[in-house]
Amino acid sequence: MTNHERLYAMTFAYLYPMYVDKAEKKGRTQDEVDTIIMWLFGYTPAKLKKAIEDETAFGDFVNNAPKPNPLRKKITGVVCGVRVEDIEEPTMQEIRYLDKLIDELAKGKSMEKILRTDS
Repeated sequence: MTNHERLYAMTFAYLYPMYVDKAEKKGRTQDEVDTIIMWLFGYTPAKLKKAIEDETAFGDFVNNAPKPNPLRKKITGVVCGVRVEDIEEPTMQEIRYLDKLIDELAKGKSMEKILRTDS
C-alpha cells in the first residue's frame, strides 16, 4: 500500500480533529475549519457531520464531494514541500488544497483571503 493509498483509506473522522486542533492551537475555531471544508468541497453541515459519524474514508470524502468549489483552482503555494498547483494526482491535489487552507487559517489569514473572496 502506497502512502497515498494509506492516506485515502484513513477515515475523515480520524483526520478531522487534527485539522481542528491545528487551527485551535493558533486561536482559530472549529467553525472556521468547517467553513473551509464546506467551501472547498460543497458539504452542508449535516453532510459533513454524517461523513464524520459514518467514518467515511478520506479518499471517498474528497472524491465524492457534493460540489467542489471552482475557486479552489486559485489555491497556490507549497504544502509538504510540494506546490499544490503542480500535483498531478487529482485526489492528492484536493487533499493538499485542504491542507493549504488549514495552514493559511493557522497562520492568521482572514477568512476572506482563505476563501478567495477578496479577488
